[in-house]
Amino acid sequence: MKRLLLLSSAMILSLMSQAVSARDYGQQGAVFPVIETDLLSVIQNKLTTMQASGALDRANRELAARTEARVKRPPPVKGIVVASQSRSWIHDPTITVEQDLRDGKGRVIVARGTRVNPLDTVPLRQRLVFLDGDDPEQVAWAKTKTTALNAKLILVRGSPFALMKAEQRRFYFDQSGTLTTKFGVRAVPAVIEQVGRTLKVSEIAIPKAKEGGK
Repeated sequence: MKRLLLLSSAMILSLMSQAVSARDYGQQGAVFPVIETDLLSVIQNKLTTMQASGALDRANRELAARTEARVKRPPPVKGIVVASQSRSWIHDPTITVEQDLRDGKGRVIVARGTRVNPLDTVPLRQRLVFLDGDDPEQVAWAKTKTTALNAKLILVRGSPFALMKAEQRRFYFDQSGTLTTKFGVRAVPAVIEQVGRTLKVSEIAIPKAKEGGK
């Protein structure tokens, strides 16, 4: 009986403890409601304000002008200099297929480990001529050494649009130096042409014109 009383007392103390811990102590300070701003509303309000002040139209015009300028005159390819001496090398475009290539029905059309040369199916019919479009000597050299039928003129600096208008010939631009990096070109003018199943890459030093025509 005594043990039962002890257990009952323990249970009562436990319940009292829980009741005390759950007691409402009232408000201890200022309470503010949680308010989350709608992000879309903020953006819409900002655009409305910019539109009313004319700032939005100015921003659009500035963006269009920067984009047009970048298209007409792309950033020059970094690391390209004027060729001070001529040199050439052979680039083999052959690759080794790393995994089976399959058609839409799952059939293997090119097995892993096969060596493939892109020139076997897509030959380079025109030479690729890289030059600095801001260098009149390089432009003049390219005009005399190539035609629109046998070469594509690719700039690493300058405005292809301005040259097309002035020279009445199509000019391209090596965006981000993709081609010069791939073929290891570090100086211009440079020429890439097909020789058999390989590509010959040449950097060519142009003889400087003598002063006074001498």
